[in-house]
Amino acid sequence: MEEESAGALGALGDGILWVLTEFAMAFYNLGYAITHPASWLDWVIWDNTKEDKASLMKTVYYGASSELFFVFTAFFIVLFAIGVWKSNILWGAVRVLEGLANTVGRFAAWAGLAMVLQQVIIVFMQRIFTRPDIVFGFGVPLDFDISWYAEELKLYNAMVVALCLTYTFVQGGHVRVDLVYSAVSFRTKKVIDMVGAIIFMVPMAVLIWMYNWFFMWRSLVVPPVSPSDPLQRLELKARAVRWNVETIGFSPNGFTGYFLFKVLMVVMVGMIFLHAWAFFYRSFLEWREGEESENKYLDKDVLEAGEEPYDHAEF
Repeated sequence: MEEESAGALGALGDGILWVLTEFAMAFYNLGYAITHPASWLDWVIWDNTKEDKASLMKTVYYGASSELFFVFTAFFIVLFAIGVWKSNILWGAVRVLEGLANTVGRFAAWAGLAMVLQQVIIVFMQRIFTRPDIVFGFGVPLDFDISWYAEELKLYNAMVVALCLTYTFVQGGHVRVDLVYSAVSFRTKKVIDMVGAIIFMVPMAVLIWMYNWFFMWRSLVVPPVSPSDPLQRLELKARAVRWNVETIGFSPNGFTGYFLFKVLMVVMVGMIFLHAWAFFYRSFLEWREGEESENKYLDKDVLEAGEEPYDHAEF
């Protein structure tokens, strides 16, 4: 028993030491990435050189690595520490992050209108003009079968879901199951929000990101990459890496851009991670400043007269 206890304490000590080391290295890693952008961004201008392939594999590896996680976490912790001293700085971070969610969400919401208009065009082309395809000419003709456009409607729906998720959170539009929350005091509510953001939102976003990141890249490059691949193995794969963007549709003439759904999943999870910190910061500031600060600087949509949601319950 004593040996087991000693082993458990030793493992715990090693884990704590590893976390502290990673936090310390986060500042060095961030500085190195900023001062040596070519080491991981050289592939953006693709010339199919060894340097391009090596930088691409570094992006794939570090994009879902513990190093990147600690860089972001250390940044947000330092920002929080500064914000404890200067509340205005933390309020500024909240406004920027919530503004990002609102801006992206409000823009992506127009995809719903595009989806409706495209469906109307499809119906007209099929039922009235009996055309098998739709051609748009803007210098370079865009000619696809109608089934391609019909399946592409899913992309608009995915954009609304993925890019409006944090926007809906900012606007308070998500359904919440309340067992305790409404019965407790204002400050207790803010403590619950802070715990929920750090204990649930951040780990969930990190876990999903780790698998979505490689899931996306497996649709873009070959040889396939895996979350279990160490950097050395990816550097070996860099010798043979090439672009192989997935363009297989579910039907012979169907939509061929399904890799875009995987890109949207990565963007969605990244925005959840960022907004988790914004929600934590807001909850902390409202907890410290009291009820008078509730919804401070919150940019919520305001419905004009006549735009209120219609309630069918009266029927």
